[in-house]
Amino acid sequence: MPEPVVDILMYHSISDRGGPTCIPPEVFAGQMRVLAESGLPVISLDDLIASPDRLAPHSVVVTFDDGFQDFADAAWPVMEPLGIRPIVYLPTGYIGRAEGWRGGTEPPRPLMGWGTIRALAREGVAFGSHTVTHPDLDALPGDVLEAELGRSQREIADQIDRPVHHFAPPYGIAGDPVRSRIAAYYRTSVGTRLGQAVAGSDFYDLPRLEMFYFTDLGHWHRHLAGRGATYLAGRKALRAVRGAVMKPWQGV
Repeated sequence: MPEPVVDILMYHSISDRGGPTCIPPEVFAGQMRVLAESGLPVISLDDLIASPDRLAPHSVVVTFDDGFQDFADAAWPVMEPLGIRPIVYLPTGYIGRAEGWRGGTEPPRPLMGWGTIRALAREGVAFGSHTVTHPDLDALPGDVLEAELGRSQREIADQIDRPVHHFAPPYGIAGDPVRSRIAAYYRTSVGTRLGQAVAGSDFYDLPRLEMFYFTDLGHWHRHLAGRGATYLAGRKALRAVRGAVMKPWQGV
């Protein structure tokens, strides 16, 4: 039998703002509808790490970076009726404020406040850490790195009253030394490397599918039906070329 494959979907903002980190609400609703109609199981990262070799042949994890307010306004109302439970990675220093990190948009997008986050947690949304200040972790001295990892984890756990086991490094940047420190605090770490997770994937360098590449619902339907290998390979090749000339925070 083929080994299980897991698509870890990567979203940021569900809005009409434009750009690769924004998916229009009507497109997002279509993506979620196609996912629900596919019959593929939508699992959690806890499910993934508990028994990676016993998963369904093809399953899906839904993730959101940054915790923008439009998650509560436009994403969760679509997912909740479909029974799709995502994880949202939070940069705790910006909770209740607007984005202010390198590579953000203009005008800045607002993030959810703690009251909204607590309510969503009660409704079934999982939360992970995206650091405190959304920095390039590879550029930080050791003591600052430890603070970014540990403080954000504690703050989220205190606010939602449950442990926080999962992490996403800002910009997808985390070299081997940083990943070793992430492993001291968390059970998984997802990046921005384009691909599908398999049983042997490194839990601290899990690939994801940037959903900007699947705004064409035909591509998305074919991918979920197991007929999207050629398209995904093409996106990987193009991204590799772009990566040679772009910094990671300049886009996907």
